[in-house]
Amino acid sequence: MSTRSFSTIYFTIGIIFIALETIRATWPAIFVKALIMPILVLIYYRLIRNQMNGFHRMILSAFIFSWFGDITLQLQQFNDLFFMTGLCCFLIAQVLYLIAFFSTFGRNVLFFKRIYLILPVLAYGIVLLYFLYDGLGDMRIPVIIYAVVILTMLTAALNRQWKVNRQSYLLVLTGAVLFVLSDSMIAIDKFAYSFLLARIAIMTTYITAQYLIAVGCLKQFEIQLEQNNL
Repeated sequence: MSTRSFSTIYFTIGIIFIALETIRATWPAIFVKALIMPILVLIYYRLIRNQMNGFHRMILSAFIFSWFGDITLQLQQFNDLFFMTGLCCFLIAQVLYLIAFFSTFGRNVLFFKRIYLILPVLAYGIVLLYFLYDGLGDMRIPVIIYAVVILTMLTAALNRQWKVNRQSYLLVLTGAVLFVLSDSMIAIDKFAYSFLLARIAIMTTYITAQYLIAVGCLKQFEIQLEQNNL
């Protein structure tokens, strides 16, 4: 089966999950959501299996922890402890992403010559946490820690500009931005106020984010996707 076919399956499963969420089909939604990340792991692994290295292992590990996070966050409706478990899983995934991005060989220009590019990321984090602060309660410290880590991941994605080719840079950066937006909407929906179509917006940005990060990391090593893919 071609990469294009697997990609179609990946997004189709995501759409099915969103539809099941919308009609509140609890157990079918949990089952379908559990299929999303394994498809992305399969897409990624089949293209890098002959070029496996530390970078690819970290990306694959991030996908796997994201998968754990997907499942546990979906189970939070039964017990709030699952939310904390999911948060920890995604925290590990973000740490793996940022290590992979920072460890890419090349100049870390962002921190020496263009540190001003970090300011919008910092400003976004401050505004978001200020908006959420009063509603966080006992989750204040975990959410702040997670926010710092995911914004560091976004900074690491920004820092890749002088390390990788432009296509890889833009794909990963767009994925990182969408990931931040997705998690921001989760936090707003849970701790501030629920908004219409929240789950659709959250999952659409999340599924797209993971896919773009995967493809961007493949492009970093100039791994060719099959003809007519994407």
